[in-house]
Amino acid sequence: MKRFRKLIALLSLLAFVTPNFALLSSDNKNQKPKSLTEEQKIIHVLNRLGFGPRPGDIEKVRQIGLQKYIEQQLNPEQIDDSFVEAKLKNFDVLNMSTAELFLKYPNPAAVLQFVARQNGLEKGELTGLKKKNSQNIEENSKSGAQTNEQTPETQDKMKEYQRQVAEIYRRYGLGRPNEIMQQVISARIIRAVYSERQLQEVMVDFWANHFNVYSGKGAVRWYIPSYERDVLRKYALGNFKDLLVATAQHPAMLFYLDNFQSVSPNMQNLRPRNPAPLFSNERNLRAFPNGRALLRIENRIGKIQKDDEKQIKRQTRGINENYARELLELHTLGVDGGYTQQDIIEVAKCFTGWTIAEPRGYRKSLAMLLDSDDQINLEKIRKLAGVSDGIQPGEFYFNERWHEKGEKRVLGYKINEGGINDGLKVLDILVNHPSTAKHIARKLAIRFVSDNPSEALINRVAKAFSDSKGDIKTTLRALFSDPEFFNPENYRAKIKTPFELFVSAIRALGAEIEPNRASMAILAKLGEVPYGYQAPTGYPDKAEDWVNSGALLERMNFAVALASNRIPQVKVNLKRFEASSKAEILEKVIAEILHGEISPVTRQTLLKQLEEPLNQLEYVETSDDITTTMAQRRREQIRLLPPSGNPDTFKAVSLALGTPEFQRQ
Repeated sequence: MKRFRKLIALLSLLAFVTPNFALLSSDNKNQKPKSLTEEQKIIHVLNRLGFGPRPGDIEKVRQIGLQKYIEQQLNPEQIDDSFVEAKLKNFDVLNMSTAELFLKYPNPAAVLQFVARQNGLEKGELTGLKKKNSQNIEENSKSGAQTNEQTPETQDKMKEYQRQVAEIYRRYGLGRPNEIMQQVISARIIRAVYSERQLQEVMVDFWANHFNVYSGKGAVRWYIPSYERDVLRKYALGNFKDLLVATAQHPAMLFYLDNFQSVSPNMQNLRPRNPAPLFSNERNLRAFPNGRALLRIENRIGKIQKDDEKQIKRQTRGINENYARELLELHTLGVDGGYTQQDIIEVAKCFTGWTIAEPRGYRKSLAMLLDSDDQINLEKIRKLAGVSDGIQPGEFYFNERWHEKGEKRVLGYKINEGGINDGLKVLDILVNHPSTAKHIARKLAIRFVSDNPSEALINRVAKAFSDSKGDIKTTLRALFSDPEFFNPENYRAKIKTPFELFVSAIRALGAEIEPNRASMAILAKLGEVPYGYQAPTGYPDKAEDWVNSGALLERMNFAVALASNRIPQVKVNLKRFEASSKAEILEKVIAEILHGEISPVTRQTLLKQLEEPLNQLEYVETSDDITTTMAQRRREQIRLLPPSGNPDTFKAVSLALGTPEFQRQ
């Protein structure tokens, strides 16, 4: 293990200090070549506009022609991707509306309410039992105790609760909420690995981080399938204004940054009434059978999710500045974009009333579970909440009564459009602001060119953005045709993010994958699960955030597990690399996986390490919000498969995947 860690430390050092031009063909390795060869340009494009070459891709692009290939990637709708669509046909989540997701994968709180109603439990009694059970398991796990501290009565209640919950899921054919993100992430992996529309997948990944939302917050996970399908994927290569408006109005963003609760302080007395009065008199009770029971349920709805102090504080609503701040700092102008704190306040006023119908889906799920005689009159409740006809649960709508009326001033502009148009006017101002053009240009240049792009390049790309009124395709075309894009200094100059490494390694080996919990657990250990970053910034895109000895150890563990066929549902065939000696095997591996480009120092390191044992990872651990206790986490450990294949071959391949030459693109 010590020798393995020394290897990791050396590779970590090489990843930073080995000059990328030392990998290029040149008689003098200390002299930078003036230009890339045609093959190097193809490799560069496959790495930057996609997730790296598969076996045969370089020759395929050579036959198509490099410029023609780039143009094809800029027009993904013209590329047949039926193979990928066939692989995704059983992913029902991808095509469901949010309202349908609330029904098929109900919020656990709704199921809890239903069980409470059936058992006549008092408010909070069922959740108290559940918490008690979790605490006991945790305490016993920490102390090593073998006895269960629950009373027999508590144990019996818990067993009955678990039986009833299981019966509800079985009877109605329901799924657990964590299945939503499992399908979304699996689909992202499949598309990144197999899709011919590689640039579109790269841009979906780019915008998912630029307009980041965190799946672990509240009800956000129910909104992500629509967010990726109807926003990020739809506008990935479209117009930036359309993309910006779509993100601003999408419930995933509204919930993540709390804007769905942003209400003018002057509107407090005009807020929607509590639905409880529907059942507070005899006339209404006659209209709704078992109305008193429904009243108890309605009073519980929305309260069971008060699981942290922040949510409790948010019950006292007012103007929320979270979205306004991130809109200016991250989505458009940039941190040095020329705005002030007063601008943030004024922008926040413009977006009051931008909210979500039934944001957590409790009533939709609960109404489905209740008997027909007890159906909650959703339409009456929705009208009291100011929801327009035709708006489904989990959809965006504008609540005029919550909006801060009057004139606002943003970046020197007077805004007095009124209603929803106040917010739309802000977005229009921001899209056309020169700071936005420069901010987007800088981020695209960092993603596609280098961690430190020149100001000249940024200005040229920003001009293309401004001149085209935010056309993303035109902006990218200007970036890819810029001389700096193919500058030898930028060849293999960027460290791959964990997601890029994961996908590019699978593609490089021509492996077959059916993503599962093991795949997601490995992505988590590498450090980049889609929609798993809590901060609004999204995952970083620079080497300094990804290269250190700890991170490279996880990368090397992944390389070993992949090459030795140890990851469940991932199949790798390495027979083409087999030869009569370890040195010959290594040469074949270098030729195909690294395209013959390797520094002398790295080559000598690999030759030496072929004689040393590799680190063996026995399992990967995965957990989600449902499995949080120590005992449960132990049950969620996914044991890797036994190694298979020629040990000398998979050792050479895993070492190659761990080199700076493969870690960089």
